[in-house]
Amino acid sequence: MNHTMGISDQGEQHIHAFIHVLTTQEDLNPKTLREYAGDLKQFIGWFETAEHQEEELVFRIEDVATPTLTRYREVMQKTMGLKPSTINRRLITLKRFFEWANSEGLIRRNPSKPVKLVPEEKTSPRQMTDKEEAALIAAAEHKGSLRDQTILYLMLHTGLRTMEVCDLTPEDITLGKRSGQLTVRSGKRNKQREVPLNATVRAALEKYIPLLQTDIPILFPSEKTGERLSERGLRHFIKKYMKMAKLEGLSAHDLRHRFGYVMAENTPLHRLAQIMGHDSLDTTMIYVHATRADLQSEVEKIAWQ
Repeated sequence: MNHTMGISDQGEQHIHAFIHVLTTQEDLNPKTLREYAGDLKQFIGWFETAEHQEEELVFRIEDVATPTLTRYREVMQKTMGLKPSTINRRLITLKRFFEWANSEGLIRRNPSKPVKLVPEEKTSPRQMTDKEEAALIAAAEHKGSLRDQTILYLMLHTGLRTMEVCDLTPEDITLGKRSGQLTVRSGKRNKQREVPLNATVRAALEKYIPLLQTDIPILFPSEKTGERLSERGLRHFIKKYMKMAKLEGLSAHDLRHRFGYVMAENTPLHRLAQIMGHDSLDTTMIYVHATRADLQSEVEKIAWQ
């Protein structure tokens, strides 16, 4: 038994072999690799001591069964008092580890496959207020270029992701007198979808598109290079206008959330999911979940004082 490290030499060897495979076959950063190693060391340490208090046991990977892992999950919840996110990260590490062991022929069956993760309560994203939206637009209209203003209008009124905005081409836009739409070709998992454009966005695009150079295939090119605007560049200039507007705790992705919250007030969930490119209505539901402030406001209405 390797008392210095807290786990057996055999346990250390399994961790080393697994981390070596991740290092050579996957592009993972050092922090992630350290987390994998730490999670495995925690489990093996528990297995060799707390799980077998009557004897000092050397970790053998074939001795781990599904009930062992479910007991470990329960210990992390009730005894260690860990957060669901931490428990799930450790369980995911173990699932990857035993999947690797199974593929290498070290075990005949993957004991972690039936083990479920701990449910996590979904919290609604921070809501941008009407006042904050007005301040952001005022900052962009006062200091920003026509391109930047058009991007902000588009994101607030379509809910597009930053990548989807950066990948748009002029050919993706269709404008009519009373309607319009854009085609998203770079959605998650390469899913294509049509997004309707309201009068505000149509007016902005009608003003912006004629000024584009005809030889540029991107709708919103970088003002420095003339090539595709990077997502990092997009987030950077949005952050700049947020700073001008003295807005804190918000990011470019909160423009998408703003659209979701406003639309959810009057739009059926299945339609909003279609517009925003959600695979599941569970994702769209975050925009209708009451926040703690909303709940506090509701109960205050019946207060006797």
